[in-house]
Amino acid sequence: MDILSALFAENIDLRPVPGPSTRIDLTGIMFSLPAPSQPPVAVSPHLIVFIRCRPDEEGQGVLEVIFRDEAGEQVARNVSPFQVEPGKFTYRLIRGELEYHAYGTIEAHCRLLPDGPATVVPLTLLPPV
Repeated sequence: MDILSALFAENIDLRPVPGPSTRIDLTGIMFSLPAPSQPPVAVSPHLIVFIRCRPDEEGQGVLEVIFRDEAGEQVARNVSPFQVEPGKFTYRLIRGELEYHAYGTIEAHCRLLPDGPATVVPLTLLPPV
């Protein structure tokens, strides 16, 4: 199995189209966001991870997301098992509870256990508007 994409987003909408097929509409894709107040501050962005299962694969896996600060320290972690029909796609919605002690970037390191490569997605906290 492979991670196809991982993005911070405000909303996801699935809609059927002839085929049978499905369209995925993502809105509010972000790589930064203004802080709701001065740090320290907690934010809870949604991370959407898309996963592909080849037709000859089992369809069961485990997604691990480790959130790391600029020093490389782990600030949060999420592990979620999933099942997907072979030859199909799935997605996982991960809600990060991220504590920023200063303005800067936290990266989500997404991988399929036990030894999949990491897909890294940054989220930078900016001063309030």
